[in-house]
Formats: sequence, C-alpha cells, structure tokens
Amino acid sequence: MKIAKVINNNVISVYQADGTELVVMGRGLAFKKKPGDAVDERNIQKVFALKNQQTTDNFKMLLREVPIELVVIVEEMIEYAKQTLSRKLNENLYVSLTDHINFAIERQREGIEIKNALLWEVKQLYKDEFGIGMKMLEQIREKIQLQLPEDEAAFIAIHIVNAEMNEEVSTTMNITKFMQQIINIVKYHFKTEFDEESLSYFRFITHLKFFAQRVFNGAHYENNYDHLYEAIRDKHPDAARCTEKIRSFVSKEYNHELTSEEMLYLTVHLKRVVNR
Repeated sequence: MKIAKVINNNVISVYQADGTELVVMGRGLAFKKKPGDAVDERNIQKVFALKNQQTTDNFKMLLREVPIELVVIVEEMIEYAKQTLSRKLNENLYVSLTDHINFAIERQREGIEIKNALLWEVKQLYKDEFGIGMKMLEQIREKIQLQLPEDEAAFIAIHIVNAEMNEEVSTTMNITKFMQQIINIVKYHFKTEFDEESLSYFRFITHLKFFAQRVFNGAHYENNYDHLYEAIRDKHPDAARCTEKIRSFVSKEYNHELTSEEMLYLTVHLKRVVNR
C-alpha cells in the first residue's frame, strides 16, 4: 500500500488496484511521508471506503481540522447505529455528523449553547436514534472529557434519521415537526394518549415518517383506491373522520392533497393504534 496523497500527519489517501480511493487514518501515519512512500500498516487505525467521490473529497477536507479521537468516536458510533437499527445509512453521515459534533464541541468550549427546538419531539418519535445520540454523548464525555447537553443527542438523532431517509437535515426537522402536528390532531380527535411501547404505535410512527417524506417531496401514492377507502370509511367511521381532519390540515398548511390510497392507509393505522 502506497500513499497517494498526504492530508495531514494522521490521514492519507491511497488507491486500490481497481482504482478505488481509500481514506486511511492513524496517529503519525504520514509523519515525514510523501506521495509514493509505503504505508506502515501497523499504524493504521481506521480505513474509510466511501463510494461517492464528492463525499470522499468533503471527508478529506474535514479530516484536516478534526481531531483523530473525535473521528474514531463518530465512526464507531455510526457502525453501532447500523447494527442497532439494522438499516443502511447514507455515507454522507460520516461527513455531516463529524462536522456537526466537531462544531458542537467548539461551541461548548466557548460557552455557546444552542437549544434544539425539537428535543421533545425527537425523544418521542425517534427513540432508538435518540438513544444512540445519548450513547455518543457518553463516549465524548469519557474520551474527550467534555459533557455536551442533551439537546445534542437530539441533533445526532436527526442526522441519523436524515441518513436513513436520504434527506437534508432541514427537511428531516420539518418532517419531525409535521409528524408531531399529525399526532396532536389524532390525540385531540380521539381524546387519548398512545401506548408508545406497542407494535401498533411503532407501525403508525413508521408510516407517518414516510407519509411526511412524501408530503415534503411532493410524491403521492396511486389514486385508484376510492372504492376500498369507502368500504374502510364505512367500517371505521371515527378513524375516517380523523383522517379527513388530517387531509384538511395537510391541504391547508402544506398544499398537499391526499389520495384515496393514502387516506386508506392512514385510516387503517389510526384504527389499529387507537384500539391497541
């Protein structure tokens, strides 16, 4: 393995035989080294093989200024998130989350604290991702001796959700707000609280997440389920009335018209989550 480019004393890039670029990291790995020199593989700590060239370039630029200890923490927590959630995560997460945490640490050391306006919603809607965020704060406290506020766990969770859904962070935050608005409509209509540990609630939240994504992306289900929706509406009139309230709200506030198929699925999920 030979050095293609020295990024800093701890980070280099190399090319595999097939032309794939790897970003290789290790303490002192490139000290007094230059392109073409052999790599001392005993000093390698982490190897990143990112598929997107733009993401790779952004990551290399970021690694010029981020401490190696923090990069290791973020990489290990992303791998932990992949295993815990059993989902693919957009590889840009390595860039966005590393950059965010590095900036959060800088702010904390300067005494600047930014509140997360969606802290409560994130804790309720993305429990697994928020748990990963809290675990990451624990790792930062143990290894960097800095305690970040709980708000940062929610920001971390939003970055992870963003990587799950392949959305921009700002869109993910809008989606989170939208989901909470729909949940409030449902709670008010049925005058009830949810069993947040139930499978029905998990399914409902999952459906809302992708429903919100369709709203913000201007996408729709097919609109050829009129007769089936009418049958479900007749069978579950109270749930259907709640669906109509949601349809009216989304149309007025987000200029998005629900199709009969979307209303069908919403009604079915509402019936399940309220009954359970």
